[in-house]
Amino acid sequence: MKGRYRPGRTAPAPLLLNPALERGGAYPLLRLEERRREVKQRGVELFDFGTGDPREPTDPKIRQALIDGVPAVSRYPSTQGKSELREAFRGWMERRHGVVLDPETEILPATGSKEAIFHAPLAFLHPTHERRGVAYGAPGYPVYERGTMFAGGTPVPVRLKSEDSFLLSTENLDPEKIRILWINYPHNPTGATASYEHLEKVAAFCREHDVLLFSDECYNDLYSGEAPPSILEITRERTLAFCSLSKRSGMTGYRAAMMAGDAQLISALEQLRPSIGVATQSFVQDAAIAAWGDDEHVEGRRRTFGEKRELFKDFFDRAGLGYLPTDASFYLWVKIPGGDDEAYALRLLEEGIVVAPGRSFGPGGEGYVRVALVPSVEECRRAIERWGDLIRRDLSA
Repeated sequence: MKGRYRPGRTAPAPLLLNPALERGGAYPLLRLEERRREVKQRGVELFDFGTGDPREPTDPKIRQALIDGVPAVSRYPSTQGKSELREAFRGWMERRHGVVLDPETEILPATGSKEAIFHAPLAFLHPTHERRGVAYGAPGYPVYERGTMFAGGTPVPVRLKSEDSFLLSTENLDPEKIRILWINYPHNPTGATASYEHLEKVAAFCREHDVLLFSDECYNDLYSGEAPPSILEITRERTLAFCSLSKRSGMTGYRAAMMAGDAQLISALEQLRPSIGVATQSFVQDAAIAAWGDDEHVEGRRRTFGEKRELFKDFFDRAGLGYLPTDASFYLWVKIPGGDDEAYALRLLEEGIVVAPGRSFGPGGEGYVRVALVPSVEECRRAIERWGDLIRRDLSA
């Protein structure tokens, strides 16, 4: 019949995909989410430490700024975003890190750091240049690798080792092949932090070999004790910092991030970004202005995550579970008995405790699980009781 689609008799040809999709496979934490749903459907109470999506409420002032910013007529946001947003971020960077940036030439907004990190290599990998390698720590955030593959670059994972406190070493990198080096402190998934001395060594390597240095700093405002530094305190030459409100201000769903550093690199991103995206919606920018302009709400979040962190560190010490000592980010990197992180994560899942297997974060993650301090303090206590019961059953078996 006219207007009605009828499938043909012959099977269609296989759908050709971008090879990067096939090489990358499924996004690792999607598999964890599928298992979590299955357990929930069985009626098991879940304590989800798997996905790094904190549940503490966003500060009322930030939410009100968003509501007040919803316009009667919606317009496209610009690539550069509002000048007030760049100025608010400039103020935070000066207060927090003592770094004075030019809001017109050294700051650019993005719709979340994940999108910014994924797209950044597109601007700086030349299709005919020999140096197309992008180095990053492994285990690590999967988007460094995936952004590299889709940009046609060569992923260069650098194995992070427990004996080096999971800090990235440049000793074995071939500078003739590396165009971009990603660092990430405080680190996801391990929670490792870097000293000024370590950052200076990395910056010196990049400066000597003309390697672009990109620093993912999405967790550097969540800490207890000494504040983690920004790479921009060391250098901004051929360097970018990627900063986010997702964890700092509990705004994961808002998608509000900033890129800052070398004016020449920011200019290149300004040329790239109109083809792929713009700044986030104007009313989200208003919420971000309120968030970057206020430090008080962050202090409360630090105290909350610090309390959760201490609860688990005390439990791991009592249970004899090894972990990387850290006072930053909201992740704990735990060495599990038996060495099979995926099997151990599945056993915890049967108890209603969701953690991320270390292998989800690439080579070097095997034998560990990541605990994201997402549930409430009281839920953390209950989850610790269940985890402890599992360990006691194993000991008595």
